[in-house]
Amino acid sequence: MKLLMIALLSLSSQFMSAAEKPLETVSRVDLDRYVGKWYEIAAFPQSFEKNCTGSTADYSLLPGGKIRVVNTCHLKSLEGKIKVAKGVAYVVDRDTNAKLKVTFFWPFYGDYWILDLDADYEYAMVGAPDREYLWFLSRTPVVSSTTFGHLLEKARDLGFDVSKLKLTLQARE
Repeated sequence: MKLLMIALLSLSSQFMSAAEKPLETVSRVDLDRYVGKWYEIAAFPQSFEKNCTGSTADYSLLPGGKIRVVNTCHLKSLEGKIKVAKGVAYVVDRDTNAKLKVTFFWPFYGDYWILDLDADYEYAMVGAPDREYLWFLSRTPVVSSTTFGHLLEKARDLGFDVSKLKLTLQARE
C-alpha cells in the first residue's frame, strides 16, 4: 500500500502545473556583485509603479547585512517628474542569498526572490512565490532579443502568466 501511495504521489506531481509547483530560486547570489544599478526591462504592472517609465533600482549594502533599495522612475514620460521610493531589504535564506524581504513602508514586507541571474550579473529575473510579482532587470537599459527570450521562457517555465508582462520604456544611454 505504501508503495502504491508513493507511485500515485509521484504521478500526480508530474501533472502539476508549473504555477502550482514551489518556486525555485537561483542556487547562489553574491550580494557584493548583485548590488548596484539595475534597469527594469519588463514587469507585471503594480499600483505602486503606475505611470512609471525609465524605472531603475539601486541596491547598496548596509551595515548588519541589510540592503538599501532606491527605486526611481519618471512619471508618464522619460522627461516626466522623478518619483523615488526608498526601502530596505534583508536576506531570508542565508544559504543562497536568493530570497529576500523588502519594505518601503514598515511594517509591510514583500518577497523578493531572485529566480534567474546571469553568470556575469548582467541580467536578473525577480519575482514572488505567489507569482503576482515579476521583474526582468538588466545592468543596461536594453537587452538583446536572445536575453529577453531566455527570461520570457524561464518565467513561463516557472509558472508565471507572461501575458501580464509590460515592457518598460527606458532611455538609451
